[in-house]
Amino acid sequence: MDIADLAARVGQGERRALARAITLVESARADHRAQAAEMLEALPKDRQALRIGLSGTPGVGKSTFIESFGMMLVEKGLKVAVLAVDPSSTRSGGSILGDKTRMDRLSRALGAFIRPSPSQTHLGGVARRSREAVALCEGAGFDVILIETVGVGQSETVVAQMADIFLLLLAPAGGDELQGVKRGIMEIADIILINKADGDLKPAATRTCADYAGALRLLRKRPQDPKGYPKAMMVSALQENGLADVWADLNTLIDWRKDNGFWEATRADQARYWFEQEVKNALLSQLETPQARALLSTLSRQVAAGDMAPAAAAAQFLQGLSQGDAANR
Repeated sequence: MDIADLAARVGQGERRALARAITLVESARADHRAQAAEMLEALPKDRQALRIGLSGTPGVGKSTFIESFGMMLVEKGLKVAVLAVDPSSTRSGGSILGDKTRMDRLSRALGAFIRPSPSQTHLGGVARRSREAVALCEGAGFDVILIETVGVGQSETVVAQMADIFLLLLAPAGGDELQGVKRGIMEIADIILINKADGDLKPAATRTCADYAGALRLLRKRPQDPKGYPKAMMVSALQENGLADVWADLNTLIDWRKDNGFWEATRADQARYWFEQEVKNALLSQLETPQARALLSTLSRQVAAGDMAPAAAAAQFLQGLSQGDAANR
């Protein structure tokens, strides 16, 4: 594979090259990881897109919102990339990857690119290499990148480490209104969107929006937020109501953060976070060597049989790893 040529074609915005590049960065093979690192270094460094993370429980209308919101942006002349993550089966390991089917109009738009990826075993609501896919989309010249998480729980906070803005979609009359004062995903949301605010659900959406607006006022003020943020808003992705207001409020928040130095500071913090994650992943990969797995299996049997305490076995395992590294050097 000609990595320099692939990187050049990604930089020119070629969609087929971008799809191939994302496939390369998602590969776990050692040679592919080296090629992916080379390709990422060859991408243009002067391009930045607006990264929007988006989460919500299944059935809240994430795909409908992304399609309607994305089409609105495309009609404004912006290039939009959607990185959607589908949960993988714990039994078969497979994923449906049906986001292009849900977003039929957006998938056919010339200014849009949709890439579904499996979550595999990675926690946090995103795929393990979503950050690198974001970098590829930026290198390809996209203006807005929507990162849709799997939407299965409050552990979905990793997306905040790769997004500039985090949107949380909720359904009206979802049940326990005390969810609004719970910590976790609520604390990282910049804007909470009450979707399906249309038809018979509009009164319920109005009440739910008021409940969450009140709950947000109880949260501790964050330094990166101007007055009035984070906020709760009502939208109807199906009828495309409220989308322009969401875009206007997003830009207001972005402009304030840029003017007050929070934009660059957040990007720098995210870069440090992902550097540390790469180091941790590299250290964890040492557990997959044949020698490490054999030693781990031996010590596991001794612990299970009660012949050795877990702490002592762990210390012996780490000592064995360090000795193995010294021997390899």
